[in-house]
Amino acid sequence: MKPLKQIENLLPIFVTMKEEQVILVDKKDTQIGLMPKMEAHEKGVLHRAFSVFIFNTKNELMLQQRALHKYHSPGLWTNTCCSHQREGETNIQAGKRRLFEEMGFVTELKETISFIYKAPFDNGLTEHELDHILVGAFESTPNITKEEVADWKWMNVELVKQDIQKNPENYTAWFKIIFQKYYTSIQ
Repeated sequence: MKPLKQIENLLPIFVTMKEEQVILVDKKDTQIGLMPKMEAHEKGVLHRAFSVFIFNTKNELMLQQRALHKYHSPGLWTNTCCSHQREGETNIQAGKRRLFEEMGFVTELKETISFIYKAPFDNGLTEHELDHILVGAFESTPNITKEEVADWKWMNVELVKQDIQKNPENYTAWFKIIFQKYYTSIQ
């Protein structure tokens, strides 16, 4: 019986090891299939994604620093959180799920703009996403998940814009693109 108990203890690990699927879409955001996340990034296939921007009442954006062990862009600063919708999940449901998984809190989110971008990485992977920008408000301290996030900070939106121009190497490739798109849409 003891070996069976050991296997039962490992089941949650095996379940989480199953590779996440991304939703393949056309340019109009119509689902055309599913593909393992890593394969989609290796092939640079267009897929659905979302990016969450959380602001406080001082017009500061909550940034996260990606965990140092991430397979791409480790240690770089980026938007509050981002990921991929699961099949059958709305953009808002996905954003709330991932916000809680990475930053440890839940807040109301609203959809703003969406657009397609493509960002290649040094490791041969490519983000080719139809990205939905979700925006929310929060006034407290997040309870970050250290496996996902190394650090976090509030930063004034104008200072973010200036710092990206001055120190682009400190930010993820996608954040530089999506921040500019979002910033332009609110001006």
